[in-house]
Amino acid sequence: MAPPVPGFKLNENGVPDFDDLPLRKTDPQYSAWGLYGDKDELGTLNRLTDERVAAAAKSEIQTGHRISLNWPLDGQGEEAFFQRRAFHQELIRKSPRVVNDDVWTFNSQVSTQWDGLRHFAYQSDKLFYNGVTMDDIHGVGADGKKSTVNGIHAWTEQGIVGRGILIDYHGWRLSQATSSQPPYDSFATTSIPLADLEACLAAQGTTVHFGDILFIRSGFAASYPTLSATTLAAHRAEVPHRFGGVERSAAVLRWIWDRFAAVAGDQPSFESWPAPPDAPYALHEVLLAGWGCPIGELFDLERLAEHCRQTGRWSFFVSSEPCNVPGGVASPPNVLAIF
Repeated sequence: MAPPVPGFKLNENGVPDFDDLPLRKTDPQYSAWGLYGDKDELGTLNRLTDERVAAAAKSEIQTGHRISLNWPLDGQGEEAFFQRRAFHQELIRKSPRVVNDDVWTFNSQVSTQWDGLRHFAYQSDKLFYNGVTMDDIHGVGADGKKSTVNGIHAWTEQGIVGRGILIDYHGWRLSQATSSQPPYDSFATTSIPLADLEACLAAQGTTVHFGDILFIRSGFAASYPTLSATTLAAHRAEVPHRFGGVERSAAVLRWIWDRFAAVAGDQPSFESWPAPPDAPYALHEVLLAGWGCPIGELFDLERLAEHCRQTGRWSFFVSSEPCNVPGGVASPPNVLAIF
């Protein structure tokens, strides 16, 4: 992890104030390019310092109880949202020996995933994190090797490791009086208001620490298994797909910038989708291309939420090791929550 380069005004958390973004006025909206150097590929993961990770391990690992947050790679079955290639396993019998091999083929975003810095650019500027272009990503060097700039492999050396918190929005919403809560549909462009996320945190008694890894249980993973194959096929056939998610607002961006090292949810799109045609930005643009902030999607948070409710603890230690794929766009997170 790298400290900020000299020359920027930093606050008590060691980062610029949100109101000072973009750091260079000719850069895209809210971007923090150059904060950790022009060649940085870690973005907000630089907040996960050795000291912060050690403190999280000391405070959060108490019982040793471990919970996987990984949905099965074949969780979507033979068809997937966003026209992504579904998981396929070829099992190979290696006769005459009593031995098996297998070959997996799948889109790296077809199940639980971290979106990497090659995934989503500022759409109007056509620029990825730290000003990287599509040509940079698809380029070939003088040595004939493919470019790996902004690849997911940069996150594998130290992983995505630290203190995690769960906001069980789905559980909190169901506990509220029906008349006080507007309906929420995981398969509609429904926004989760920031005010509700903050109310849920307060109800849980959860304190956020700077550099935390955020997980939001929207209810998608709870509702998905209840839908028939016909209904799921109809949702996949609708283009653009429609999903509930976090509201798209400057207030949400400020809230994330002031607190978190990475964000994740159980839904296919962390933010409500699609963005309205007149939206000035998508959260994906600012988080990934502006800040280098990992976005996790399709995380399985059901058992985690149950354990948090039973123990009254909504914070835990997170250990995630993305796959070491040079130049990868995204990756299964290989993630555990440890209590």
